[in-house]
Amino acid sequence: FTKMPSGNVDKPVIEDNHDGTVSLHYDPREEGLHELALKFNGDHVQGYGGLSLSIEGPSKAEIQCKDNADGSLNISYRPTEPGYYIINLKFADHHVEGSPFTAKIVGEGSNRQREKIQRQREAVPVTEVGSTCKLTFKMPGITAFDLSATVTSPGGVTEDAEINEVEDGLYAVHFVPKELGVHTVSVRYKDIHIPGSPFQFTVGPLRDGGAHRVHAGGPGLERGEQNQPCEFNVWTREAGAGSLAISVEGPSKAEIDFKDRKDGSCYVSYVVAEPGEYRVGIKFNDQHIPDSPYKLFVSPAMGDAHKLEIAQFPQGVVMADKPTQFLVRKNGAVGALDAKVISPSGTEDDCFIQPIDGDNYSIRFMPRENGIHNIHIKFNGVHIPGSPLRIKVGKGEADPAAVHATGNGLAEIKSGVKTDFIVDTCNAGAGTLAVTIDGPSKVSMDCTEVEEGYKVRYTPLVPGDYYVSLKYNGYHIVGSPFKVKCTGKDLGERGGQETSSVTVETVQKVAKNKTQGPVIPIFKSDASKVTCKGMGLKKAYAQKQNMFTIHCQDAGNNILYVGIHGPKGPCDEIFTRHTGRNNFEVKYIVRDRGEYLLIVKWGDDHIPGSPFKVEV
Repeated sequence: FTKMPSGNVDKPVIEDNHDGTVSLHYDPREEGLHELALKFNGDHVQGYGGLSLSIEGPSKAEIQCKDNADGSLNISYRPTEPGYYIINLKFADHHVEGSPFTAKIVGEGSNRQREKIQRQREAVPVTEVGSTCKLTFKMPGITAFDLSATVTSPGGVTEDAEINEVEDGLYAVHFVPKELGVHTVSVRYKDIHIPGSPFQFTVGPLRDGGAHRVHAGGPGLERGEQNQPCEFNVWTREAGAGSLAISVEGPSKAEIDFKDRKDGSCYVSYVVAEPGEYRVGIKFNDQHIPDSPYKLFVSPAMGDAHKLEIAQFPQGVVMADKPTQFLVRKNGAVGALDAKVISPSGTEDDCFIQPIDGDNYSIRFMPRENGIHNIHIKFNGVHIPGSPLRIKVGKGEADPAAVHATGNGLAEIKSGVKTDFIVDTCNAGAGTLAVTIDGPSKVSMDCTEVEEGYKVRYTPLVPGDYYVSLKYNGYHIVGSPFKVKCTGKDLGERGGQETSSVTVETVQKVAKNKTQGPVIPIFKSDASKVTCKGMGLKKAYAQKQNMFTIHCQDAGNNILYVGIHGPKGPCDEIFTRHTGRNNFEVKYIVRDRGEYLLIVKWGDDHIPGSPFKVEV
């Protein structure tokens, strides 16, 4: 029988094909999702679908599955730590009867060591228009000469920002915002975004907070070396107040050092004594931040690898499908050299290594894609200084800072109702757009090209909080991940944390009628609190200098406008001087006698008494 969306039941026509199969025919009379129940001798007949198995618990569990000829499966898994594990078994995206299962694992485990620290983070003061803003980050071993920064306002105006070195390896970006709202701060090292960039920086009250607004970046989340500090930055400014917890788990216990910069950012360093696979977890208010936990490999002590040097590394534009090479000098070190290149899509290729003379080796590779490539160079299995190297391939720069997302699908949504949002990639170059939606249920999702970029449509099935992550060439765009609240009824299976994703290779798009240049700042001010004094407001003398003063110290920040118009046109001269603390002195000269209009505005608003009538 067939169950229609309204709940009514209809019976299909069953036709025997006389070959061991039957055909079913029915005419749907309603729009929506229909359920077909098929029984043989009173028992349900199992349909076709994919079988999925996931295990959640204190450790990663190796899963093995054996498919038997009789349609059954033998599944085994091997956890490495004791504790409770949750086993999710699904058929055609639906839990089988009894799933999720809970298993208690006992024993001593693999002796993985775990160290954790926890710090309370205070909310930073609200930033106002016209104040000096600062964003700090630590990147040891570089020079400020290779750093650059830009700030894009909510109105779309991009300006250069100042970078200076506060102390050894610690840098600060300074800028003065001209309007309220979310600004995009892009920090690049040799024209490539540093880890964490582009940054979201809110001027005015924060719009939302929480773990999804915390970001982290640095070499200590990508790789490490035995008995050497592994360092990274954490930015909590946009998340507000809360508890920050950092854990390091692996073959040896980590010594964790934490430094709070008191500006919404902090610096973390950890040292481990044994090489191997480690996992760094970062939680805010007991929730993992985006991309946490981070998995990395800590290599053995560098040994002779520190002797190796890189020379003649490509500068400028590197083109796809053309060979690129550079040199590595061993400087007397004895051992095996290995190199591989990882493309933006994650494809891994070996580099061609050829000895030239003595200790010099040529490393060549052929990039096949546009975008940022990572070149890993190891000596005796250990990264050499500077590895992995990053190189940009292609003329068109795929800039995540230029990508924006808007639409109802990033606001409030309802279960069972299709929603959408637009990802604007105009002037961002061609690249790889990755959309991931995490929530209490899987969502049906598709992505189509539109004039300004790409439209993503999806349908949630159960209420709850969904997190929409948008990455462009591997970097989160500003605002990502977006927290979206879903209301309504349960229309599907509710899981612990389900993930749906789609990836699109974008084409270059250019915005039409896009205006560039400075915009009028949006200030916070009150013209009613401006006062004026002086004879020049009531009476003036022709061919002589007349004066009055304007006091705006209690009226906030804005632009002062002064204008005078008489019987035969404007006055000959107006001179305005700022005397400090938003106080001004105005002097003017008129040529003819008569009645003049004196206009004083603080921003777009007249001050009390304006326009003034002045007899000359």
